[in-house]
Amino acid sequence: MKRDETTPSNRAGEIGRRSILGAGVGLGAFAAAEMMGMTKALGGGAPAALGGGRPDKGLLGTGQIPARAKRVVQMHMWGAVSQVDTFDYKPTLYKMHGQEIPPSVKNNGARISAMSNGQTSFPVVKPFWEFKQYGETGTYASEMFRHVGAIADDLTFIHSMYTPHVNHDPAGIFMHTGFQLAGRPSSGAWVNYALGTDNANLPSFVVLRSNYQVTGVAAVSVAWGSGFLPSHHQGVEFRSGAEPVLYVGNPDGVDKDDRRAELDMIAALSKDQYAHSGDPEILSKVSQYEMAYRMQESVPEISDISDEPQYILDLYGPEVHKPGSFARNALLARRLLERGVKYVDLYHVGWDHHSRIHTRHPGDCYSVDQPSAALVMDLKQRGLLDDTLVMFGGEFGRTSYAQGGINELTGRDHHGSCFTHWMAGGGLKAGYHHGITDEFSYNIVKDPVSFHDLHATMLYLMGIDHKALTYRYQGRDFRLTDVEGEVVTQVIA
Repeated sequence: MKRDETTPSNRAGEIGRRSILGAGVGLGAFAAAEMMGMTKALGGGAPAALGGGRPDKGLLGTGQIPARAKRVVQMHMWGAVSQVDTFDYKPTLYKMHGQEIPPSVKNNGARISAMSNGQTSFPVVKPFWEFKQYGETGTYASEMFRHVGAIADDLTFIHSMYTPHVNHDPAGIFMHTGFQLAGRPSSGAWVNYALGTDNANLPSFVVLRSNYQVTGVAAVSVAWGSGFLPSHHQGVEFRSGAEPVLYVGNPDGVDKDDRRAELDMIAALSKDQYAHSGDPEILSKVSQYEMAYRMQESVPEISDISDEPQYILDLYGPEVHKPGSFARNALLARRLLERGVKYVDLYHVGWDHHSRIHTRHPGDCYSVDQPSAALVMDLKQRGLLDDTLVMFGGEFGRTSYAQGGINELTGRDHHGSCFTHWMAGGGLKAGYHHGITDEFSYNIVKDPVSFHDLHATMLYLMGIDHKALTYRYQGRDFRLTDVEGEVVTQVIA
């Protein structure tokens, strides 16, 4: 007997097959709209999430205060860049090479890594590469970062970053979430939650990781997670290869119309389930299904750099032609930002040079020096730098004394008491240096800056009061800066 397609199904809610498929885009639109707080927009047709209305503007829309930056790109050098070999020039290290670091400098109560606990001697190690002065500001930078040095007049340096953590995972998680344990939302998730997106066909928060092989450290996904925020606020990872975003493409034998019908059915079932349970993660799921559907067209266009002129490819350097390289990811970051993505994380895993720093450090520098400078220059020539905040740095720094003695195996241990980050654009003072460290780059002398302070400043530049952006979870109002953080007003133009 032929089944009557109008017969209600046996599932709770009694939704028939014809009513599901016949609903078309509307049910998917409703779920996505409810997810994004856009239900009222449905009266005028499908929302922009499905090609017909305004995009999700987040909790705050345009923010709470006038914004200087509209978008952020954060370059995390996971493994920790040695500040004394890159941007914190200390002539004393050359003079005292091989001598013991003074106890008055080292024994100040600062945490050190367990990997140095067995050492009885802590000889000072001079920088392995020469420093030069660049630009009208006379900024010192290592010859390993000559491209970044060349744009120093456009940059803002913070030499007085510090963190209480001296191990990679807690320090890296703390750098992005303001807390050392997994479970808190990342800074990109907070921005996504607050401001939404300007392009409904791309995620608001995108993650790009370099294919750089290294043993011992790795970028952990909780650094771009959503924590207790709804899961659609987490970062979406774009990968190298034929499928930049996993599970976006249709399986063999499934065409676009089939996928559309499938999503409409899922949306209808999910809407009914949500009406019974009220679980917002149900709508998050539908929202992400819909985003994946739209990305079937937007992601291949982003990933295809064949339309970039040769001078742009040359700007980013020879590795731009290698999918998964930091150079290619830096170029993709610009393409994402100019298409309305608000937050991009670039991860380069390396830098953990406990030994043989003289042979391992140059490879990391080569991979990121020219591309990171190119990204700043590319944004500037397109008129995007003024309202794009660019950030570059690691989860902590490296010691000015040798780990394992001065020999062919010399390396530098973890150091959280002081290290350098640089930033650009987004309403910052160009060519400005903030914070001072001692002559050994071991302790902060003036203007310490924590990651809570950096987060507060980033949010301020994006038009957000860090103390007012909260989310209630388990009976407490949480925020990115926890109960700390002050805007570093000195770096703001």
